[in-house]
Amino acid sequence: MEDIQVEELKERLENQENFVFIDVREEWEYEEDNLGALNIPLGTLPHQLDEINQYKNQEIIIHCRSGARSGNAKKFLETKGFSKVRNVIGGINAYRALED
Repeated sequence: MEDIQVEELKERLENQENFVFIDVREEWEYEEDNLGALNIPLGTLPHQLDEINQYKNQEIIIHCRSGARSGNAKKFLETKGFSKVRNVIGGINAYRALED
């Protein structure tokens, strides 16, 4: 699936649309600032697949700080059969820049 721009993500969050939202940053980063997503750090993602397996055929939007880790998470999940994964371009940094 195509990646998602922060403008679209912001609109979808404001409209409370239904999608699975995952933040792959480290716990300390998540605690500093988060958008309310499920926090599964990239390094632990392979060990926590059981927690998200039921979402294999649902839209999953993944973000991190800048988009690099979430891009890797997207590729990994696609190899595990997740078919509707989207990466947030620019990550939380770009999202917060929208608000300035």
